[in-house]
Amino acid sequence: MVTIILIVVAVIAVTIGLVWLVDKFIPIKFKPVLIVALWVLIGILGYQTFMSVYKPIQFNQVKKERYAEVIKRLIDIRDAQLAHRQVTGVFAPNFENLIQFIDTSKYTITQRRDTLVLDVALTKRYGGVETMKDSTIIDTLNFVPVRDSLFGTSARYKEMMNVPVGKPGAKFEMSAGFLEEDDVKIPVFEAFVKKAVILNDQDRDLILQENQVISVDAVNGDAIRVGSMTEVKTNGNWPKTYGDNE
Repeated sequence: MVTIILIVVAVIAVTIGLVWLVDKFIPIKFKPVLIVALWVLIGILGYQTFMSVYKPIQFNQVKKERYAEVIKRLIDIRDAQLAHRQVTGVFAPNFENLIQFIDTSKYTITQRRDTLVLDVALTKRYGGVETMKDSTIIDTLNFVPVRDSLFGTSARYKEMMNVPVGKPGAKFEMSAGFLEEDDVKIPVFEAFVKKAVILNDQDRDLILQENQVISVDAVNGDAIRVGSMTEVKTNGNWPKTYGDNE
């Protein structure tokens, strides 16, 4: 980018020099046409120089605004999936199941109480002398709808499969399954959308550059994603400036 700007500036400088040479050494009858042509060239090169600086600035502004909207929805997806795992033990395999779960399921609110109860075996062993042991009792206090807990009165969860910006009609890709570690199957899930979908109407070269970005302050890779099908994690790949990624 800097190299291109320097080249264009150099060409403009050379062109201005040519205008001066034309004005000084070219016969009067040829000067008007040549000078006008050179000034037109200067104007074109000046515009290209301006756009070479302005387009990336505009692209970054659009990118940040759209990424923020996408990440808000990915956070909703993650919250819903974590609730699904808490209640059912696994992640939902698709959005239809996940939305149905939010509509119909409830959290069980419980309370643990430590108490003493009669140890029948020891009491019998000690000839009827009552012997007590520690015990934990779990009381069910209430049931709270998952929908109310996560989304309150909002119905936005019914649209969480839709990418809110970029290519019209685009949807998040989501999958769920298990990873096996030490003979234990651990539930995992992943949801993502490609950057090219989010930025579909932007400059192709800038999108290619964005896909290759590696920085602690940026969304690395060619997609914005949460969770993973190859690692046991539920965090997102965006920096915290966009929102909670864990």
